[in-house]
Amino acid sequence: MRPTWYLRRLSRMGPREVAARAVVAARVHRWRRVLHDTGAMNAVWLPGRRFKPVLPDQALAAVTPAARERLVATADELMAGRAEYFGIVREDMVAPDWSRDPRTGRHAPTDRYAFDIPYRDEHAVGDIKQLWEPSRHQHLTVLAAAFALTGDERYADRVAEHLRSWWAGNPPLRGVHWVSGIELGIRLISWVWVRRLLDRWSGAAELFEDNPVALHQIWHHQRWLASLGSLGSSANNHVIAETAGQLVAACAFDWFPESPSWRSSALRQFDEHLHHNTFASGLNRELATEYHGLVLELGLAAAVEADAAGVRVPDTTWLVLMRMCDTLASIVDVELNPPRQGDADDGHGLVVDGAGVRRWASLLHTGDQLFGRQPWWPQVPVDDVRTPLVAALSNGARNDAVRPAARPAHFADAGMTILRTGEGEPGEIWCRCDGGPHGFLSIAAHAHADALSVEVRHDGVDILADPGTYCYHGQPEWRAFFRSTIGHNTLELDGRDQSQSGGPFMWTRHANTNVLVADAGKGGVATWTAEHDGYSRGREQAVHRRTVRLDRKARELEIHDEVLSPTTHVCRLAFHLGPRVTAVLDGSAALLSWNDRTAVLELPEDLAWNVHRGQEEPPLGWYSADFGRREPATTLVGKGRAGGKTAPLVTMLRFDS
Repeated sequence: MRPTWYLRRLSRMGPREVAARAVVAARVHRWRRVLHDTGAMNAVWLPGRRFKPVLPDQALAAVTPAARERLVATADELMAGRAEYFGIVREDMVAPDWSRDPRTGRHAPTDRYAFDIPYRDEHAVGDIKQLWEPSRHQHLTVLAAAFALTGDERYADRVAEHLRSWWAGNPPLRGVHWVSGIELGIRLISWVWVRRLLDRWSGAAELFEDNPVALHQIWHHQRWLASLGSLGSSANNHVIAETAGQLVAACAFDWFPESPSWRSSALRQFDEHLHHNTFASGLNRELATEYHGLVLELGLAAAVEADAAGVRVPDTTWLVLMRMCDTLASIVDVELNPPRQGDADDGHGLVVDGAGVRRWASLLHTGDQLFGRQPWWPQVPVDDVRTPLVAALSNGARNDAVRPAARPAHFADAGMTILRTGEGEPGEIWCRCDGGPHGFLSIAAHAHADALSVEVRHDGVDILADPGTYCYHGQPEWRAFFRSTIGHNTLELDGRDQSQSGGPFMWTRHANTNVLVADAGKGGVATWTAEHDGYSRGREQAVHRRTVRLDRKARELEIHDEVLSPTTHVCRLAFHLGPRVTAVLDGSAALLSWNDRTAVLELPEDLAWNVHRGQEEPPLGWYSADFGRREPATTLVGKGRAGGKTAPLVTMLRFDS
């Protein structure tokens, strides 16, 4: 990073955070000095070690044949050496090189002190996400689950080979796999579940509790997390992964003199940070839906692990997790998919299912088993592996708190509103309206400049789509596009983003948004109005106000944009269509078609409209369904002027009946 980035980053911290980071920096410096001092680096473990929180037989028996078949098919692909990470197909997973990036072909150093490696520099280490993801060892939990369900020892043997290889190639505090706490936390959760799922294998104890190399690794992972956790403006989903991983390991691997103190500290911090990261409504404060899923997965894994160990989990922790499940049930569309808001990197807290499992349905199934479903919850399939295994560790459902009696549509603290046609009616129209804060904490690391944007779906198909995320490191022009205002279904003024970026995971100026009307209009017309000040600079005031109306009977959506400013501004209004939608633009009207269905998008006549698809310089007309993947999609962009005495911009989306 350039010196200017460090200055901007420092400006987003308060005095307490600066002081705490200075303490951590001193500790990192001290650890470098003792790196070769075996006495200072050696772990001490207790005698009589054994793994106690095993799965009951009925948990494995409860896995459905469909879930079992899907899991075994994925495990067999892994046994053949095939796996895919962020759009890159690997065929070297029989004996992977843990430090080679398959996308760039670069090798990260394995013999250097972890904190001396510029891991964000793709020229130095390659694509760090391609290195970190396999080293979360979630492919090993899949293989271990396949062994637990089939008894085939080939899967267990491969797990053991990979763990021994990784431990040998990544000694404590050396290499890129020791630089990020979220990676250590998730890896610990994977190791606990690997040990649990291999419990019926004769080599399980020899691989873990009777193995000095494994004990050394587990101890150093927990020591790292106890000493170098995320702080202040970085205490987002990373700190949840760190404290969850520490709690899970200290409960299941209670083999060290420090285990009781690590466990109590992790439980306290996990409860505290889970609350801090979650709105009272139950939505994750980062306002990035994928991270709602990640935090919920991590939270459930940590809570049930403590429960299984006989550790009393605070009622407040269970309450937050229950609210997160209720909120997820509230916001999903008819296909059980939530909004595509903010950053998404396909991160998971625990993976024991095969490819093709529906993540959000699986989370709702787990929530149903732990807390009980509300009558208004959508129906969810029950064919995942994770739910019966996770639920088997819990001491029973917790459903005695006051919960919503009807499906919520507006989450005032998060500024999210869902407008939809009547449940059970054919051809659901689903619309998310964004009137919330610009991300979480002072850097809003995973926010996009998307204030007042909308997503619209018809029977779960993206019509007006959020284009997604695509990448984090190494491709700054693409990172900038997918975070930008023009990269969302909202209004850009004067060629500027609503919020000002200070780096790929930092915003130095945040747009302030205010929801004025959120009326679900049961049975009739639903209305939402909000505004933001992101284009105001000093004495120059320019407020973007948007109203969205969904007429359920007419099956049409109206979007009304106006700029409250004494002067006019150059504007661009963008509508990004989903990849399954084709568009024929005729003047200011576009005929949309998908799946033998049609809709008409009537665009503001005062703007000059053009079609963009797969444009690279600058990027425009793209959709990223998954991290690391992008595909051309149609984007309609209207250029003109707004503000002053110009007329409001009115867009109508009319669906066929």
